[in-house]
Amino acid sequence: MSKMTLSLALTLALVAPVALAQPEHEQKMDTSLLQRQDLAYRFSQLDLDSADGQRHYRLWIGKPNRPAPAAGYPVLWMLDGNAALGALGRQQLDRLAAGQAPLLVAVGYQTEQRIERTGRTFDYTPRLPGNAEQRDPLTGEPSGGVDAFLDLLVSKMRPRVAGVAPIDLARQTLWGHSYGGLAVLHALFTRPEAFSDYAAASPSLWWHDGAIVREAQGLPQRLGNSRPRVLLMRGSEEPANPRGPLQPGAERPAVALADDLAKVPGVQVRYERFEGLGHGAMLPASLGKVIDEMSR
Repeated sequence: MSKMTLSLALTLALVAPVALAQPEHEQKMDTSLLQRQDLAYRFSQLDLDSADGQRHYRLWIGKPNRPAPAAGYPVLWMLDGNAALGALGRQQLDRLAAGQAPLLVAVGYQTEQRIERTGRTFDYTPRLPGNAEQRDPLTGEPSGGVDAFLDLLVSKMRPRVAGVAPIDLARQTLWGHSYGGLAVLHALFTRPEAFSDYAAASPSLWWHDGAIVREAQGLPQRLGNSRPRVLLMRGSEEPANPRGPLQPGAERPAVALADDLAKVPGVQVRYERFEGLGHGAMLPASLGKVIDEMSR
């Protein structure tokens, strides 16, 4: 694993852009799905706060219109829930309900914005050891709260969701895009037993010069009896940094990470390349891929 860390770090350094642009203007979330009465799913919501009271979450829970299996519903946890909810469509939900019919949990924030940048910047990024000040290099916002967020998801959100509908703890999928993909990888590397499936779309491998890659050290020892399935996804038109220009070799770090994870006994990994897609388009496309596979 140490060789993997070194090689990927060098690759990330070669493809990283020099300058970082500012985030896009805010967009309102699409709530039209919640207004429909003709869906194969019915949505409810739960609100809760972070342990420090600084972030305010809203969970949209989609329950299929069919009885739960004896073991409970499988669960698809979707980070950036405000955006994920708007990426869902009626036909997708129909197919999903006819397949594995998982419980859908869009983990978002109590805001009308599609992306809550301050909250997700803190919640989806790891803490950097030895840094007195934890700041995101892209936004300048406070960072480093992913462990507290995942603790909250497992210890508070999951039991509350189980109070809405019975869930199968052995079939839990965590999906995230961009910084959400970063959080998915952190969950895999630090708590591989927490979910059965980890779907990381366009993960921000560039973040702090590949800090997430270094977390992969020791993964074989942390696996225990868990046998996680990992799906890494990336668009062919994505730059190495979502705010930088497209450069040759931008895909190499993700491919190298997938190759190296495939060498870890007990980890099942796949890499999917989405031809012609850029960073923004990968959010709905990658979620659609996960949903398609759960519809079989």
